Amino acid sequence: MKDSLIQELEHQLKLKDFKLNSLLEITNGINSNESVEQLISVYEFILKEQLGFEKFILFNKQDNWHYLIKTGVKGKVRDIDVEQDLFRFKEITVIESSHLEALNEFDVVVPVYHKEKPLAFLLIKGIQEEETFRLKSSLNNLTFIQTLTNIIVVAIENKRMARQGLKQERIKKELEVASEMQKLLFPDDLPSDKRLDLAATYKARHEVGGDYYDFIPINDDEFIICIADVSGKGISAAMLMANFQATIRTLLNYQRFDLEFLIVELNKKVMKSAKGEKFITFFIGQYNSKTRSFKYVNAGHNHPILTTGRKAQFLDKGSVGLGMLDEMPFIESDEVQIPPNSTIVLYTDGVVELQNKEGDYFETDRLIKLIHSFYPLKMEDLNNLIFSKLDEFRGKEELVDDTAIFSCRIF
Repeated sequence: MKDSLIQELEHQLKLKDFKLNSLLEITNGINSNESVEQLISVYEFILKEQLGFEKFILFNKQDNWHYLIKTGVKGKVRDIDVEQDLFRFKEITVIESSHLEALNEFDVVVPVYHKEKPLAFLLIKGIQEEETFRLKSSLNNLTFIQTLTNIIVVAIENKRMARQGLKQERIKKELEVASEMQKLLFPDDLPSDKRLDLAATYKARHEVGGDYYDFIPINDDEFIICIADVSGKGISAAMLMANFQATIRTLLNYQRFDLEFLIVELNKKVMKSAKGEKFITFFIGQYNSKTRSFKYVNAGHNHPILTTGRKAQFLDKGSVGLGMLDEMPFIESDEVQIPPNSTIVLYTDGVVELQNKEGDYFETDRLIKLIHSFYPLKMEDLNNLIFSKLDEFRGKEELVDDTAIFSCRIF
């Protein structure tokens, strides 16, 4: 039983890494201003070589509907009228039987819409019940493929609009891409059981933000939690954070137990990507349930709160923020013991720097008092309560920043 759980955990981690690496490839291509042909080539490689689809067509509309990619399909695509044959598909649909013979050659149609407007249609063949990772991932992750297709199609549309000088429309589309990528940053679900209760709540000030949090299982006894905030907001911040998260996952595959090494490497990556124009504050902690030890590094981030419900301490040992300096002047990791029924609350500066109409800040004292006053609550309920108190505190004042709270109860 334990072996099967470990195997499933390993599969889920492998699947998550695949998604993040695919996202990293695409975002690097977009950031590097690669040509349409190069972006399509990366997308086609992911579908064909990594996911194992033997046959697919991607239809996209610019002035008229046409296909961007045609793989494994012989001859011309004549018999499929996109508006007449594909507009009826509003969701990912398995093609079991169609009156149109050309559609019966495929297994699935993946539509991509923005609001009510169709942007693209992907027809796929090659889903089989085999034991290979790539085909299994194809079966279970069509929603991810839909999101990836959306990002590619919108990026290509942005290039077209840039050539035409349609600046405002291009910005709107770029925000849509950034928003789609940001959805992939956050974990799909967080554990809540007899050992752990995790919950996170996030509210962006604008359409896209620069906050990020994550939960990364290592094995049955260890996991990593982290939170980050990028200076600046908007498209460039979201793109930088997408690359940052993918880099974390990649590095953890090789040096998952050395947090100091991870911080050094992440600093190099942020410096290279942001070129000194942006920086990232970052907190990462690794917990071992057998020893109840929690090792962490705080790279210039708001100090997480560790408390038993009566006495709180800040997790403040670490380094300067990532991307501030070419080389880290110092890195100080720390290791603390976690008593039973302890809570760790990670948060971004949108929480403690929130102001009311008198100009007062919410600050950490109020946050700690709330945590202690409502300590028995489940983490999701505690987060909801904190956000309710934040809204009550600011009144009619607008949010000054993105706001994220990531709470972890360790029993």
